[in-house]
Amino acid sequence: MPLLPIITLPDEKTLREVSKPVAAIDSHVKKLWDDMLETMYRAPGIGLAAIQVGVAQRLLVIDLAKDGEPRAPVFVANPEIIWSSEQKSDYEEGCLSIPEYYEMVTRPAEIKLRYLNRQGEPNEMHATGLMATCLQHEIDHLNGILFIDHISRLKRERVIKKFQKAQKLGKL
Repeated sequence: MPLLPIITLPDEKTLREVSKPVAAIDSHVKKLWDDMLETMYRAPGIGLAAIQVGVAQRLLVIDLAKDGEPRAPVFVANPEIIWSSEQKSDYEEGCLSIPEYYEMVTRPAEIKLRYLNRQGEPNEMHATGLMATCLQHEIDHLNGILFIDHISRLKRERVIKKFQKAQKLGKL
């Protein structure tokens, strides 16, 4: 399976694009999901949104299996958070589009998600812990939001400048 190129900062134009809903789960969508999953595994990461590989469709993949555990991929199309808890949780997040940068982010501790599964069937999921955090992170991508948008403006500007400088110096 091909390894798709992951878009990184400072390419904010693509990363901030709002993704469009998927009309149907067809063979093209399934192939994209499979390619995204392989890309995510090789990176390595635990979640990937289609916009991170340059496809502005509301698709994402997640697999929270740890090393040595059987893979447990989750395929999500057209996700919609229909409920989130008032209780919050903090998690040190990273992102394949912002390599080697981690920051504590506060998000709702639990969510309820409505989406289409790999068979194109409507589905709902109640997510807690790392799954809730990861889903919210990837859905943010589909809405043109990066995890650094949840940190202070000063920290966010420093990160963006770091990636812009690295690009100018040819290190990206």
